[in-house]
Amino acid sequence: MTGKEEFPGMASENVHRLTWNGREIILIGTAHVSRESADLVERVIDEEKPDVVCVELCTSRYEAIKQKDKWQEMDIVKVIREKRTSLLLAQLLMVSFQKKIARKFNIRPGEEMRRAINKAEETGADLVLADREIRITLLRAWRKMGFLTRMKVVPDMILSLFIAGKITEDDIERLKKYDMLELALQSMEENLPDLKTTLIDERDQYLSHSITHAPGHKIVAVVGAGHIPGVISNIGREVDMDAINRIPPASLWSKLAGWIFSAAIIGLIIAGFFYSGSQASFSMIKWWTLITATCSGLGALILLAHPITIAASAIAAPITTLHPLVAAGWIAGLTEATVRKPQVKDFLNLTDDVTTLKGFFNNKITRIFLLVASVNLTTSIGTFIAIPVMMRFF
Repeated sequence: MTGKEEFPGMASENVHRLTWNGREIILIGTAHVSRESADLVERVIDEEKPDVVCVELCTSRYEAIKQKDKWQEMDIVKVIREKRTSLLLAQLLMVSFQKKIARKFNIRPGEEMRRAINKAEETGADLVLADREIRITLLRAWRKMGFLTRMKVVPDMILSLFIAGKITEDDIERLKKYDMLELALQSMEENLPDLKTTLIDERDQYLSHSITHAPGHKIVAVVGAGHIPGVISNIGREVDMDAINRIPPASLWSKLAGWIFSAAIIGLIIAGFFYSGSQASFSMIKWWTLITATCSGLGALILLAHPITIAASAIAAPITTLHPLVAAGWIAGLTEATVRKPQVKDFLNLTDDVTTLKGFFNNKITRIFLLVASVNLTTSIGTFIAIPVMMRFF
């Protein structure tokens, strides 16, 4: 592999020419919301006329670009049943962050990827989707986090994704040094090195492998500028693609924790019966039911859910808190999706609504996702409130 060669008349700090096994690889480092980057991509492909254009996209993100109305095909009930609300909510939050910056500077997010795709089609170059599926990336990151880390990441991520209004034009250049996922989480990078490994380093390896295994003699690869050093350093190295594509199974502790917790609560009630009598046991059940139901219903009320949803959340909570495979939030989401079924306009407006807190709240789709999270959170709080109350009856 040879080193970088400058492109006369181009933004050479963002364009790198390499040779590998007799093939030319031209890497273009871009900012995902920079008009200059989009123009640069077009210019390089026009001038180089490559055999292959690689883009930092996975299949799902490519389809989102090519099929603007894909959101309309979403089956909200299926999403909840398959327990994918958190994953989809995280993706929508990232879309929100990117679109806010793009709107502020009058450019569509991912414009450089659209230009690369269009130019590949115009010139007859093969198109290679070089990035790992975002679902795998997010799930690998999530599974590697401990419980306390998750509790830290979620609020920090949400807060970081709603600060686009403070970003100045000078800050746009910083986007050329960071991947969008990394930018949203960079405040936690020092404390969460494993997160950066999954979100950035593994994708550097994946991108490098995809680019070097693309067909053709001349390859133009369009990737976020933050990936450039990692891609270059991984060219020529063996990459275990199976390993970085594998979703880690839930840990044994996470599988058993819910059942252990449930057994402990039931054991507490039984112990109350033997040590303090049936009245104590009955009081424990009563307060467990009252507190968890109240907290669960409150979580639904905060999101102004339908009265039937609030009632369903409250009724389900005392039972779901003792069954690790079911969550009150899922019951709430399914109920709300049934009694207040999202309309066509909610799907049509989704990508615009996620750019504002008001839109996030008013859109029935995102409100259902928030409802699931809110009810699950308040129900969990209820269980920790109920336990010391129950202990008083010993």
